[in-house]
Amino acid sequence: MRDHVFEMITQPRVLYLAQSLPASLPMYHVPVHELAERALGDIRQQELLRAGDRVGVAVSGGIDSVALLRLLIELRHELGIVLSVVHFNHKLRGAESEADQEFVAKLAREHGLEFHAASGDVARLAAEEYSGLEAAARDLRYGFFRELLGSGEEPEMELVPETPQGLKPESTMESIGTAEAVPFPNPGRAAAESPPHVLNKIATGHTLDDQAETVLMRVIRGTGLRGLGGIYPRIVVEHEDGDGHGEIVRPLLAIRRCELQRYLADLKQPWREDSTNADSKFTRNRVRKLVLPLLEREFNPAVVESLAELAEIARDEEDYWDNEISGWLGTVVQWSQPDWTRGLPGFDSSPTLVQIQPSHSKVPDPALLARLKESGPAMMNASVSRPWLLTEPRAVQRRVLKAIGEQVGIPLEFKHIEEILRFAAQDGPAGKGLSLPLGWKLVREPEAMVFVTPDLRRQERIPDYQYALPVPGRTMVPEAGVVFEALLVTPEITPESQVAEYNPQQLLSAELLPGGLIVRNWHPGDRFWPAHTKSPKKIKELLQERHVAQPGRRLWPVAVSGDEIVWMRGFSVPARLRAKAGEEAVLIREMPWAVEERTI
Repeated sequence: MRDHVFEMITQPRVLYLAQSLPASLPMYHVPVHELAERALGDIRQQELLRAGDRVGVAVSGGIDSVALLRLLIELRHELGIVLSVVHFNHKLRGAESEADQEFVAKLAREHGLEFHAASGDVARLAAEEYSGLEAAARDLRYGFFRELLGSGEEPEMELVPETPQGLKPESTMESIGTAEAVPFPNPGRAAAESPPHVLNKIATGHTLDDQAETVLMRVIRGTGLRGLGGIYPRIVVEHEDGDGHGEIVRPLLAIRRCELQRYLADLKQPWREDSTNADSKFTRNRVRKLVLPLLEREFNPAVVESLAELAEIARDEEDYWDNEISGWLGTVVQWSQPDWTRGLPGFDSSPTLVQIQPSHSKVPDPALLARLKESGPAMMNASVSRPWLLTEPRAVQRRVLKAIGEQVGIPLEFKHIEEILRFAAQDGPAGKGLSLPLGWKLVREPEAMVFVTPDLRRQERIPDYQYALPVPGRTMVPEAGVVFEALLVTPEITPESQVAEYNPQQLLSAELLPGGLIVRNWHPGDRFWPAHTKSPKKIKELLQERHVAQPGRRLWPVAVSGDEIVWMRGFSVPARLRAKAGEEAVLIREMPWAVEERTI
């Protein structure tokens, strides 16, 4: 068969395909769905996809992702892109998860597209990171995306490529615009060993509804301008070797989910329903099924669009401030090497941030080297002009302080920044200090405010911490670098459950908790009685048995109700306090403290 060369010319509602065939043959035209036209306009306006891009479409099997795939198949010639299908199997729903993967694989075969799939132990990662399954699943899924983009980043856990790989079309139709076959490693090898730069873009099916849900959830939980930005249309993923970058793009952020459903119905394209989407245990599901419909019905029929517009405004504002901040960090903020680091392995006297690197020289104090590694990548004092800071608008003051904290790794909440500003405005002698999280100090000088690193040569005592944890509610613990959340749940625990969103070993009976909860670090002499043990043990002994090393051991969190420790990180709750099936329960979980990312 002769090779066909296609020229694409866009007209309203029609794409004309001119073949390099004899002039006597007519020109072919293919109608394009109205929704595909809208998607094309959004993609071009934001320059999400360009000619020559190798695009992996992340397909779970649900409405959003299947619609995204079908839309991009319609538009691939017009856009000049090469498509493949990407699927991550979380293996959380047993046979249902396997059926999802087979559905997506079949969809790839039907359209002659290369298929990339992998899986990971989401439940194990959630247990190791003390996080929920949703967060663990997202971490592994995006780790897989970064591997396909050739970022060089190590995955959280081993990602196992799934068969079948390198799928070819079952039909005899000629596949146009398909990816070249780039076979995955044999099953069982880590995805990190896969060939780099397989793709240069991953497209995900986030919709206008997802955007509104994300913004609303962040408002409810508490957020700043960055969090209001919601889901970003693109995320740049830098390659570790410096050879370019990849991107994760969201072409459907301006389209409602109901429009995608109608589109698939027009195409008579089936999709898979995820049973967990109806589970009210998930916060997003409750917002989707209860909160947003209530707001639309009672307050604003266009609330979804309004929240999405708010996100767009916030993203533009944040981009502006990011540019301003980068200039301040290099001019207004002065960086200096702490005196105590001079001469230590891994430090130099360069004017830029000192990077802690392993040293091959003999280290007289291995414990010090361990503490240096624990402290993070940057260990520099930061100084900002006090007169300049106090004469700037409040918004600038907060931004500068927050940026310094992010640069050196100090988890500064709103209350910390307000305390710093009050401290800076006070009159008083030079040299007075203010304690900050993680052992940092702020020293007031006549003309400057200096952020001083903790001296890690000494075993400086990190102050005890204690925070009230409302039920339901959340609280941030900067000393431990985590956010604790207490959820009220009514679990459905059955012997057949292989994986549950809420581990029954971690569910406390709400009825048996006499008062509010307190989260604090353990104290010498504290005892805890985890389920399946004969008697209470000293927490020090429990941590030693688990081989928890310093300095993490010192800050290990517990939750107290009344005078009793009812929860301890990494251990099951006491047997007598465990919730029974169907009983209202309290789940305590923690999430790493971090600046809200654009990858959610």
